[in-house]
Amino acid sequence: MTSATHAPSPQAHPALNRPNMVSVGTIVWLSSEIMFFAALFAMYFTLRSTSPQMWAEETAKLNVPFALANTIVLVLSSVTCQFGVFAAERLQPRRTGGLLNVARWGMVEWFILTFIMGAIFVSVQAYEYTNLVAEHISLSSNAYGSSFYLTTGFHGLHVTGGLIAFLFIIGRAFIAKRFGHFEATSAVVVSYYWHFVDVVWIALFFIIYFLK
Repeated sequence: MTSATHAPSPQAHPALNRPNMVSVGTIVWLSSEIMFFAALFAMYFTLRSTSPQMWAEETAKLNVPFALANTIVLVLSSVTCQFGVFAAERLQPRRTGGLLNVARWGMVEWFILTFIMGAIFVSVQAYEYTNLVAEHISLSSNAYGSSFYLTTGFHGLHVTGGLIAFLFIIGRAFIAKRFGHFEATSAVVVSYYWHFVDVVWIALFFIIYFLK
């Protein structure tokens, strides 16, 4: 009579899905940026509460429709940025069809369009600054001018930083011999930052241009 021996089967261990540390680090960094802009908002509301008459007079000089059109451009740039992320996630760096065939665009084309829209936003904001200076609203004119230029100016610097990041990602897509997950992750991280500056501007636009 023979006895069969059975080797113990290895226990099945569930696969560990660890988060991408680059994405986690970016989210943590953006959390600190939220606190930075929260401090700017607190400064704005504090100064505004002490000088309501000044705010009523100076906000009347703002061109709300002009700023609204510029805001729409920036918000739409988040949409084009996300399409670029979709292309990066399917590892498609460049278009596979004609330039007018938007459905076949890759990450590079969508990010170039996003860069152009972001550059338009910054340029229009600079033009708005020149008009406000002509209306005697400058950084050193009064409390309103200081708060306005500090809040919108720091946001403009963040947008400019995002434009530089887009150039870096686009350039690396052309240089890389093979577009892989590492390059796709970089594109996703830049999109986090870009969506962040868009959301911050929506809050700034509502507070500065609409909140009475």
